[in-house]
Amino acid sequence: MKIEEKRPLGTPFEKIGGEPKVQALVDRFYDLMDLEAAYAELRAEHGNVLDDARQKLFWFLCGWLGGPQHYAERFGHPRLRRRHMPFRIGLLERDQWVACMDQAMGEIGVPGALRSHLREAFFKTADFMRNQSEAEAL
Repeated sequence: MKIEEKRPLGTPFEKIGGEPKVQALVDRFYDLMDLEAAYAELRAEHGNVLDDARQKLFWFLCGWLGGPQHYAERFGHPRLRRRHMPFRIGLLERDQWVACMDQAMGEIGVPGALRSHLREAFFKTADFMRNQSEAEAL
């Protein structure tokens, strides 16, 4: 009898736990944005209802993490910077987004090494989204 070896998980999507975990991450992220005063400026940029944002972030993160390309199948290339231009994104909003996502990752139990890797990648992406200089933020 041969014992089958489990193949190591490859993509961040697989490592995080697939769609159920990505959905939990997105839900916790937006819940925290609603609950925590520390994310007030970030929350203000999202309008009154978060349902559409929740769904689009879930679709996007699935593909960005190496899973199903739900977002691209519906909307084409994400063109993140262009799609975020209507929103005021400065250092404060960037930092709140990254902190909120990091808190959400911690609360849903994303493993330490993966969490660190994703935090760095989220920071780089969020920094790329900035469309306000420090002088404009004052």
